[in-house]
Amino acid sequence: MRAATKALMGQGPKAATSVIHEALKVLTPHKAAAARQAAPSAARDAAPAMRDLNAAPAHAGTSARESAVPPVPPTQAQAQPQAEAAQPQAAAAPTQEQYVKNAVQEATAAFNKLMPDLLAKLDRAGANGHAAFKMPHFDLPGMHGGGSATAADALPGKFTDGSFTNAAGTRTYKLYEPSTSTGQPMPLVVMLHGCTQDPDDFATGTQMNALAEEMQCLVVYPAQSVQANSSRCWNWFNAVDQQHGQGEPSIIAGITETVMHKHAVDKSQVYVAGLSAGGAMATIMGTLYPELYAAVGVHSGLPFASAHDLPSALAAMKGNFGPQKASGKSIPIIVFHGDKDTTVHPVNGDELIKRGAHQESKGFVTEPGRVPDGHAYTRTVHQRADGTPQAEQWLIHGAGHAWSGGSARGSYTDGKGPDASREMMRFFQTKR
Repeated sequence: MRAATKALMGQGPKAATSVIHEALKVLTPHKAAAARQAAPSAARDAAPAMRDLNAAPAHAGTSARESAVPPVPPTQAQAQPQAEAAQPQAAAAPTQEQYVKNAVQEATAAFNKLMPDLLAKLDRAGANGHAAFKMPHFDLPGMHGGGSATAADALPGKFTDGSFTNAAGTRTYKLYEPSTSTGQPMPLVVMLHGCTQDPDDFATGTQMNALAEEMQCLVVYPAQSVQANSSRCWNWFNAVDQQHGQGEPSIIAGITETVMHKHAVDKSQVYVAGLSAGGAMATIMGTLYPELYAAVGVHSGLPFASAHDLPSALAAMKGNFGPQKASGKSIPIIVFHGDKDTTVHPVNGDELIKRGAHQESKGFVTEPGRVPDGHAYTRTVHQRADGTPQAEQWLIHGAGHAWSGGSARGSYTDGKGPDASREMMRFFQTKR
């Protein structure tokens, strides 16, 4: 688009203005017709000076929601019938230059409102069997909602790449280090993405890096490879990937320990969380490595060893579990699940809480709630004898298979739900 703009400028301002004007006729045909009727022929024939459409907007640097320019209301002269507008006492019709400016502002506002939902739907289309689509970043002023930049791009911390290899294989990862770091040991959160996702997409959707800035913690995002799973799903249903020191659990634990070795990490505040297949793998990690992880967060996931191959995995996703394996010590767990999830049945959330709270829970408290203009939910807290929470379950009414409270710029998110990322961080940091 930038190259096309330069080519037009090379033909002179009159040619460029003509092409832009024709494009605006397509965007707002009813207003183009009104302008032709209202503007004098002399104004139509004159070639106005070319405006700098690439000038930096006054709101540069703000979020996409803040940067959207509100539609310009019609002037009094435009609102009047044509017969009144033609009378001598009517206000003068806007010049062509004013019309172009107003039309560009309105088109930009419409574009800003459209793009977040469009990008989310295109990403979901990729997850449904089509080739994944990522909108290229045009880097045009005023159109901040339409780029492919992740939430981390706008944050002051560092989002860097890494890689880990052991006998089980190699996996890459991305690590977010907040700018608020003081050199003192910080908590570490391991985030495991769902199928078809990657660290950038997951970080954008969950907005966990923004919370890392606020709460001063490190966040690491291990990446599943297409060689290990063509859909980038963590292989939670393979027997070898349900054993300590074997398969993918050994790789994820190795990534966790590498970050702990290279950075100042509070060893008592290391947590693991995930979505869908990543949620199932988070359960495995918490079960197999209780000495490493202090708590687990599972969103739309499944219980430990609920399957041993692909057929049993499909059955477990429908809520049909095989014989339960001993899971050893139960560690604190927080679970989110939508009651309209047709990918992983909500009974999986119930089973996670049942297994996670059975040894420690001495009672529970249930609290209903609702997000303003969003989903209702039921929150159930299972407490230890001393009153501290051992397990917490959020059943989100009307929600499907998506990260609750997430950003529409990431895939598999539902902004109408409670903020799962923030609630997980609160639960993780609860003193026990």
